[in-house]
Amino acid sequence: RWSRWGGAHDAFNCRTLNSMSILVTGGAGYIGAHVVRLLLERGEKVVVVDNLTTGAANRIGDATLIEVDVARDEALPILTQAMIDEDVTGVIHFAAQKQVGESVERPAWYYRQNIGGLANVLLAMEEAGVKNMIFSSSAAVYGMPPVPVIPEDIEKKPINPYGETKLIGEWMMADAERAWGLNWIGLRYFNVAGAGWNDLADPACLNLVPMVLDRLARGEHPKIFGTDYPTDDGTCIRDYIHVKDLADAHIFALDALTRGVPAHRQFNVGTGLGTSVREIIDGLRAVSGWNFPVDELDRRAGDPPMLIGDPQSIAVDLGWKANYGVTEILQSAWDAWQAGPRAIEVPSQS
Repeated sequence: RWSRWGGAHDAFNCRTLNSMSILVTGGAGYIGAHVVRLLLERGEKVVVVDNLTTGAANRIGDATLIEVDVARDEALPILTQAMIDEDVTGVIHFAAQKQVGESVERPAWYYRQNIGGLANVLLAMEEAGVKNMIFSSSAAVYGMPPVPVIPEDIEKKPINPYGETKLIGEWMMADAERAWGLNWIGLRYFNVAGAGWNDLADPACLNLVPMVLDRLARGEHPKIFGTDYPTDDGTCIRDYIHVKDLADAHIFALDALTRGVPAHRQFNVGTGLGTSVREIIDGLRAVSGWNFPVDELDRRAGDPPMLIGDPQSIAVDLGWKANYGVTEILQSAWDAWQAGPRAIEVPSQS
């Protein structure tokens, strides 16, 4: 084993292939658990760091679990020693708070959690000699751009503290690259949904698809906020990506880092296609076999009519593209929900 206080670089030469591992922070959460499962399926040794506030230990299979909040002061020595003891060669960093509204109400706490947590991970990586990092960023760094299809190089103007923490996170990694050679990629994605496996359904109800299913499970009508947008059907259009595609993109990017320094550090991850809120509703009606009613309400403040990510850079630079479309997303989300503890009772159709 390495000494915590020195010899890290020399110790690289002592590693054996089967002892190397990948560390996934937030690996017991929705997206993180998909990454962990894909890594385990290809024979990787995986270490998960998670405080289990929104994740669950039964989602990570045979991965090693270290239960700690990465933002806390005591996390730094734990992270450093884990990277050394487990021969970590790369980190995929998900652990963060991600509710936009909550970030507006508790901005200082969001900065402490998201920026403080990332700082601890980067400090541990520097001390342990781990150079490769994939950062789970967000399309929230763009704010409300003046174009419907967004390239990575457009000016970033986040409109809430959550988006600000993600943008600052990208700055921190760029600074670490200049300071000690961090090799990193930040992945920005828009609306993630679906399930790669029925037991890995989205446990939170913060995005459109699980929010619709949650309301149906509670015997309530799903809601559409705004039907007078300048779109074909009057509802907002977003770029949806299957969670299994997104998980694959994180692993694909980590593999790319081992082949050399990429041409770009930040990439949109998406399909480049837009789907309206009404189309999502109609798609869920189709997969459920239930023409359930919806309530149409006024617009919410701050919702732009259309947000679609341009995925060209990740396709050209890394050779990655999404495999699944909205139909597969909605079918997998429905199947996973129905396999869970709150299955929706679909009424008989006359």
